Amino acid sequence: MTGLLRTILILTLLLAIPGCSGDADREKAGTEKPGTKQTIIKSAPVDKKDITEEIAVQKNNEVKKEKEFAQDKTITTGGADFLDTLNASLADVAETVKPSVVNISTTKTISMKDHPLGNFMDDPFFKKFFGDRLYPHDGKKKYKSSALGSGVIVTSDGYILTNNHVVQDVDEIKVVLHDRKELPGKVIGGDPKSDLAIVKVDAKDLPAIQMGRSDKMKVGELVIAIGNPFSLGHTITMGIVSAIGRSNVGIAEYEDFIQTDAAINPGNSGGALVNVHGELIGINTAIFSTSGGYMGIGFAIPSDIAKANMQSIIKHGKVVRGWLGVQIQNITDELAKHFEIKEDNGALVTNILPGTPAEKAGFQRGDIIVEFNGNTVVDTTDLRNQVAATLPGTEVKIKVIREGKSKVIPVTIGEQTGDKKDVAGDYENALSGVHIQELTPDIKQGLEIPDKTSGVIVTNIEEDTPAAELLKKGDVIQEINRKSINDLEAYTEVVSKISKKESVLLLVFRSGGYIYVTLSP
Repeated sequence: MTGLLRTILILTLLLAIPGCSGDADREKAGTEKPGTKQTIIKSAPVDKKDITEEIAVQKNNEVKKEKEFAQDKTITTGGADFLDTLNASLADVAETVKPSVVNISTTKTISMKDHPLGNFMDDPFFKKFFGDRLYPHDGKKKYKSSALGSGVIVTSDGYILTNNHVVQDVDEIKVVLHDRKELPGKVIGGDPKSDLAIVKVDAKDLPAIQMGRSDKMKVGELVIAIGNPFSLGHTITMGIVSAIGRSNVGIAEYEDFIQTDAAINPGNSGGALVNVHGELIGINTAIFSTSGGYMGIGFAIPSDIAKANMQSIIKHGKVVRGWLGVQIQNITDELAKHFEIKEDNGALVTNILPGTPAEKAGFQRGDIIVEFNGNTVVDTTDLRNQVAATLPGTEVKIKVIREGKSKVIPVTIGEQTGDKKDVAGDYENALSGVHIQELTPDIKQGLEIPDKTSGVIVTNIEEDTPAAELLKKGDVIQEINRKSINDLEAYTEVVSKISKKESVLLLVFRSGGYIYVTLSP
């Protein structure tokens, strides 16, 4: 018990003794019955000066102890020096990398189908006075839509890496450098399957970033994200690598993301994710969010993938990917028991497509692919990524488990043909504005379309066209006016003969089922 508490307790006890309170004595005196002898006990006098001094001493002692405690918790010299060094190093990295990150501003023309006042202006009364002046351009109003993103200068002569969704289908690109100089940009090529694109500006001696090796990154390493979130140019945030090899996120067809908790927000897309050496190890691409804002989970395309795809786009105008020609599924615990394998790693072959490298090499249904050219195959996504990253014409060795025994199969990788450009709907009939593409085996596998399904797949529907609200991306057109559509040639032949005012009946495969759709011009 401290001295202060002891003093307070003594005072309390003294005051509690009968007769120690003047008010209590007066109360007893006032209630004394006549003729009764009153005995008054007086307490010993209390020296208030002594009590005050004791309280002051106790307070001083407590203050002294608090100071001693604070001194004991002082950061050590070694710890402070380490933090100072880390702080200075991160600041140096940020200053070095910032000039290599650019802001990308895009504009796109969009047609607005409906009038801002809705059907109200369709009233004959208003049309009588205003005519078609309320509906310019045949009732379609066009306006400019602006968007912002980021990019990374990867060569001194003006090649810039960014996300495909930042520059896809835009009319104009403006690149703003670190010194606020503005340059017009041109898309050299894009790859929706990996969400990467290359933009070129006409300039020299630009501050190109140093490329790092993303395959050397480990979970827990420090990273810095740089970009243009919410138009706040060259914003820098810091975090760690939360995970590597993230797939099945639903962002792109080919996924092998670096996950980070460095803050990434709208406008950061296409920006740089760098390591503590100032090397590019990722292109910031997307966030996981239920609110639309940062929630601590961001994804970046590894620099190794970005570099390979960039070189392919610059050289070939597209990303050239390897192709094996098998349909596969993941190994479950039940399948592992049935196929008598100890682990559930690998990819189970469910079908071999005719005329493919896999068929020529002798693959069989039921083979379990466990290694690709010496690298372990974790699952179907891992195998697809490894095959796609292999140049066509390369001979590799693939290890499979067949009927419980290991077997190594040599195979020459082919070229993936699913990157063909879609066919635009340049027809003056009900199918105007419908973009379609050949239905390839890879597309069937990626969209889980049955093998026996034939037809052409819808890749885009332009706004303000007869099919705009009736067809969807991913629809497979199998019949047009009761005529079978097996490929692009059949589609072109049938559609080219449809008249301008003719309505069209389509048989469409959508979401695992079949539906009829009618289109009117």
